[in-house]
Amino acid sequence: MRGTKRQRILVRGMALLTGLVAVPAAAADRVTLTVGTVNNADMVRMQALTPDYEASHPGVRLHWVVLEENTLRQRLTTDIATGSGQFDVMTIGAYETPLWGQRHWLSPLDKLPAGYGLDDLFPNVRAQLTADGHLYALPFYAEASITYYRKDLFRARGLQMPAAPSWQQIRDFADQLNDPAHGVYGICLRGKAGWGENMAIIGSMVNAFGGRYFDMQWQPQFDTPPWHQAVRFYRDLLRKDGPPGVSANGFNESLALFAAGKCAQWVDASVAGGVLTDPKQSQVAASVGFARAPHAVTDRGSSWQYIWSLAVPVSSRQQAAATEFIAWATSREYRDLVASRYGLAASPPGTRLSTYRNPAYMQQVPFAKVTLDSLLAVDPVKPTLLPVPYKGIQFATIPEFQAIGSLVGREISGVLAGRGQVDEVLHVSQQAVRRTMRRAGYDRAAVQPASGAP
Repeated sequence: MRGTKRQRILVRGMALLTGLVAVPAAAADRVTLTVGTVNNADMVRMQALTPDYEASHPGVRLHWVVLEENTLRQRLTTDIATGSGQFDVMTIGAYETPLWGQRHWLSPLDKLPAGYGLDDLFPNVRAQLTADGHLYALPFYAEASITYYRKDLFRARGLQMPAAPSWQQIRDFADQLNDPAHGVYGICLRGKAGWGENMAIIGSMVNAFGGRYFDMQWQPQFDTPPWHQAVRFYRDLLRKDGPPGVSANGFNESLALFAAGKCAQWVDASVAGGVLTDPKQSQVAASVGFARAPHAVTDRGSSWQYIWSLAVPVSSRQQAAATEFIAWATSREYRDLVASRYGLAASPPGTRLSTYRNPAYMQQVPFAKVTLDSLLAVDPVKPTLLPVPYKGIQFATIPEFQAIGSLVGREISGVLAGRGQVDEVLHVSQQAVRRTMRRAGYDRAAVQPASGAP
């Protein structure tokens, strides 16, 4: 009997190895999609709805890789450039999408379901995710930058926030409201280094002060008066009226500070309104006010626009399933699911016209109008006071910008931390960026119109 049992075990093991034992069809056909996304509240909410998607798609399992913004960008850039195929779905923005699409790193989305509603997308959102006539990503949410402020603190001091404040007014308010002894700081802004972190606010501030990244001959403009004025203003404002350790604060850290009642004002992404007005997540939900992003010598480019989107890399082995998932996650049905589960204010904002044509949304969501007005006002094709050869507001849509923005962002973050002076770091940045542009051949390139893809 012992030998017979051993033989049966051996035969069964060999059958498993050679595929002679049948595997249940459901397990054999199951697809695992690896989704790389950022740890922002809306994406974490999307992850929380995994059971809903898997219930309606029983052959699909979602595997999430949720990372801090800078880390996510590094991982995705490495993966897409090497074609290693670690991700089936990537969360990227309006910067990467046209560049990666033109390089054929992303799958074109030319065959979406009829009911998806492409015509319902904001035209300027759809345009930024299109290259060479193909849509390469679907918008999950779009944001402008707006001003958040504490209405209770303003009221107590007899202050009135204008609908469209200037940066000088923001600084005056910060001076009057800064109260570190009671744990309230006059202003919170991003200080963490990164082309998508501190450079988002710095780039839009420079625009407001009349500056730009490059002139029409692709010459860097970092060592010019508007850059010096804007960065000094930024440094002085945060050193005097900002929270301690601000050079380590990005979007999520600043959001947490404001939600905890630590900031009298905050200029950042309009998408944060859903968190700040939720009493379950914000201690100041009942007292948050909203205004347009500050201007200075101009309002052109003073508010940024960013589109967090979902794309399918060509290296994914699950093209059909990945495309079906991103169509669901950016659909009207997903938006309505979020609203029913978490409330209207949690709906992914800024992408669909129908969201803002809904009277209930406009009446019940306090930041809806300022977000809509800001999104309609931004123009990535004409982003600055003076003409530029690039598209983009807080970034320039050229392959070199990721390295350029990261370099300059590190230098300016260092200034906040007490390392270096503004004039010095901007001069150093100018020289470094000039070398980068020369190596890339921009000094020999014909000037490209901003309306065309760089």
